[in-house]
Amino acid sequence: MTDSNDLPFRAEYAKSNRAACKLCRSNIGKDTLRLAVMVQSMHFDGKVPNWYHFSCFFKKNSACSEGDIGGFGSLRWDDQEKLRKNIVSGNSSTQGNVIHFTGLKTEYAKSSRGSCRCCGEIIEKDDVRIGHDRPPDPDSRVAMLNFITYWYHPGCFQDIRSDLDIPDTVGVESLKDFKKLKKPDQKELTDLLGATKVEKPKGKKRGNASKNDQPAKKQKTEEEIDEESKLKEQSKLLWGIHDKLKKTCTLDMLRTMLCNNNQNIPSGESRLLECCTDGMAFGALQQCEECKDGQLVYSSSSNGYRCTGNVTSWTKCMFETQAPKRKPWKISKSLRNDSDFLKDFKFKAGERIFPKLTQKAPTTPTTAITTPSAKCLKGVAIVIIGKLSKTQAALKKDIESLGGTVEKDLSSDIVLCISSNGEVKKNGKKIKEARELKLPIVDEDFLTAVTDGDPKALVSKHNIVDWTDGTVYSKSSVIKMKVKGKAAVDPQSGKAETCHVLEGPNNAVYSVTLGLVDIIRGTNSFYKIQALGSDVGNKYFIFRSWGRVGTKIGGKKVEQLHKHEVVSEFEAVYYEKTGNTFRNRNSFEKVPGKFYPIDIDYGQDDEALQASAVAAGSCSQLPSAIIDLIKLIFDVQAMKAALIEFEIDLKKMPLGNLSKKQIEDAYQVLGNLQDLISNQSSRTKIVDATNKFYTLIPHDFGLKAPAILDDPKLIQAKTSMLDDLLDIAVAYNLIKTAKDSGKDPVDTHYESLKTDLDLLDYGSDEFEMVQKYTKNTHASTHSSYTLEVKEVFKVNRHGEEGRYEDYKDFHNRMLLWHGSRVTNFVGILSQGLRIAPPEAPVTGYMFGKGVYFAGLKILSANYCNTNSGSPTGLLLLCEVALGNMHELKQSKYITKLPKDTHSTKGLGGTAPNPSQAITLENGTVVPLGKSSKSKVTNSSLLYNEYIVYDVSQIRMKYLVRMKFNYKY
Repeated sequence: MTDSNDLPFRAEYAKSNRAACKLCRSNIGKDTLRLAVMVQSMHFDGKVPNWYHFSCFFKKNSACSEGDIGGFGSLRWDDQEKLRKNIVSGNSSTQGNVIHFTGLKTEYAKSSRGSCRCCGEIIEKDDVRIGHDRPPDPDSRVAMLNFITYWYHPGCFQDIRSDLDIPDTVGVESLKDFKKLKKPDQKELTDLLGATKVEKPKGKKRGNASKNDQPAKKQKTEEEIDEESKLKEQSKLLWGIHDKLKKTCTLDMLRTMLCNNNQNIPSGESRLLECCTDGMAFGALQQCEECKDGQLVYSSSSNGYRCTGNVTSWTKCMFETQAPKRKPWKISKSLRNDSDFLKDFKFKAGERIFPKLTQKAPTTPTTAITTPSAKCLKGVAIVIIGKLSKTQAALKKDIESLGGTVEKDLSSDIVLCISSNGEVKKNGKKIKEARELKLPIVDEDFLTAVTDGDPKALVSKHNIVDWTDGTVYSKSSVIKMKVKGKAAVDPQSGKAETCHVLEGPNNAVYSVTLGLVDIIRGTNSFYKIQALGSDVGNKYFIFRSWGRVGTKIGGKKVEQLHKHEVVSEFEAVYYEKTGNTFRNRNSFEKVPGKFYPIDIDYGQDDEALQASAVAAGSCSQLPSAIIDLIKLIFDVQAMKAALIEFEIDLKKMPLGNLSKKQIEDAYQVLGNLQDLISNQSSRTKIVDATNKFYTLIPHDFGLKAPAILDDPKLIQAKTSMLDDLLDIAVAYNLIKTAKDSGKDPVDTHYESLKTDLDLLDYGSDEFEMVQKYTKNTHASTHSSYTLEVKEVFKVNRHGEEGRYEDYKDFHNRMLLWHGSRVTNFVGILSQGLRIAPPEAPVTGYMFGKGVYFAGLKILSANYCNTNSGSPTGLLLLCEVALGNMHELKQSKYITKLPKDTHSTKGLGGTAPNPSQAITLENGTVVPLGKSSKSKVTNSSLLYNEYIVYDVSQIRMKYLVRMKFNYKY
């Protein structure tokens, strides 16, 4: 469904004379044609128009087609023609004229406080500087609707002008106050920038241009001429009705007429006139055919009629049509008596004609699966210092494409800086500040190298200063807050140190965070409300903040109220935003188009996880290798990094809020999505389920539109994500519930695993067996890395031996590989290997929901999700009771094994040489033969896979810590 806000431009007649043109700055008169560029608002999660006079618009913008301009079809015919000519000619009417580029100025710096927007260095007092008025940068907190002046050194301005979209033809004549400069300074600027260049038609007088010099005009077909004629007549009819209604009818009369025809009543004079005009020309619109309840309205952006209703409480209806069902238009006697035009009007049913616009791509986001390297700087705040080989604008673009953010000022929130050796030697103000903060400074080459490597390691490699070794740490995405009572005051309120969140009866805490994801509009919004009371005295406040998740877009408001007003105001805002009363919050029902409450972690868990009085590993008597292993698998920062990699919003879905119930609900939504895709259901239903999923598992998309989950590969990726989240949730809950009794945290965590781990000696028979198994079972198809065994731990999960009792003497038992993320191993060791829950979709499981194993360790190693920056992985070797195997050469989803079989074997083209397998004393076979081509033919599988559907058939034997040695 296309909305005019989705299109890059908009056209309409000005509703008032309050708006100013963004180019010439003069007011745009009421009812005159105006054009807008749609830009992201910095105040809320949506787009706003930057308006221009028609004559000014094409001097700075160019539309490719009529379909780029929202509202084009609602314009008068003559204005449509004017626009078409400018779209086709590229505003050729300006050729041969001097166009002074507005928004440029020059002056002598009034002080030494300002800095150059390009290089960041101070512009000294009385030095010549050049100013450029433009909307603020997207990362700024300044309102997008207000222009501000950015100042530059003249040389820096010349270097960056192409990034500012200032043509080379623009010279000193476009600089306001240029003539006020001293003559030597005028000359210096003219030598630098040049004079404004005027391009005149060469060798031709007006009217004498050769036909060969004119672009060949495409001849219209008879069909196109006929269509144009009909559209012209239709436009005259519609605007004739529109103008007479405006002249002879009041707004109340228009509302009454719509009400009499069972049409929804829109707000605003222009919309009232448009709806009445459409109805009088073509008939009253009937309700939507798809949602059965929504009102259809004309939309020039959709080039048809679209529904304004809702399919469910989560999703708007996406129905569009060019042939809606209608009824005859009724005009009551009282209305006819009040208007001469209505008195004589006779309804004659017509059918609306639509132009054939250039086909545009769908406005709903396309599916995409991003690789971790594409976001390798996610959450990293960077400051660029000085003049480098690339412009600051170009560097900013590079950094943001990698997920990072660029800040202007240095602070404790900055992770690193980018500069050059030359700038470091100058030892300017920002270099000195970076030294004080002990921030690493890297060269420009870092941005190229980081796309293929680990950011942390590469910071050290590209560090060019001596006050730090380049060590950086990941900034937490969760705002640190001080908890008072049951909640924490949001620091953005400015009241965190002096106020607390109010509490009420029935465990009421007057603090809530609301979320709203709308795939259709591309929004991912939040709204926070808190009722606050001062710690000392009797002052009370309502704090609100709002915006788009993962960006700086939004705003905030703090309002002081009387004690008896503050709770009432909180409840009123809550009802306004959610459609539910705060008192009935425990039986919340989602209302269409309204926000939904989300559990949020304000830092309570961080306080619960404050460093123990005993440093981890300092008092433990465990072997050092086990201490290191426990630290590795219980690393909270690694867990948070995994969530960031999944694009999960850590502010709305922190580690402490991962619940099994919530994840199971999300599994169910994915299962529903898979069914909808398989059954080729309507896009509306898929969007509805996608909205539900992103509400259950909040994601941080930044400025990107949320991706619609309409592809089986995306469903598979999100299912794998939920699998990992279950294990991470287990780990984090173990960390939270661990009591600090003065014991070493490593010992506490080790005990919580309820698993005995014994380090095998290097050179022991068991170690050598694992070493040989690792070396032999590599494959030529995986040449990007090799694996090196670092440690092998013998595993004894408490209770697993008893569970395995019935299978310990079972026939066909093998020692097989299983790999997973490091962050999953707390859950794996403490709860065992598990089968995907019933709620999980079936996609992604080649042979059904079971536990998968491999004879070639390389197959399992791929599930460790390591990279060159994080090369440590963990693999399990498990004794698996396979019994009689159901052998398959192609993928087949197994819900129930055939009679007298106990497992599934996927037959691959490559397998360990069976003649080199060994048998352990207890009868378990270890397929550690070298990888070789198997005797299997016509198989779609590369390697053997083994699947069991009962966890009682598994007993963990060894945990192997591997180093992945990447070659490139």
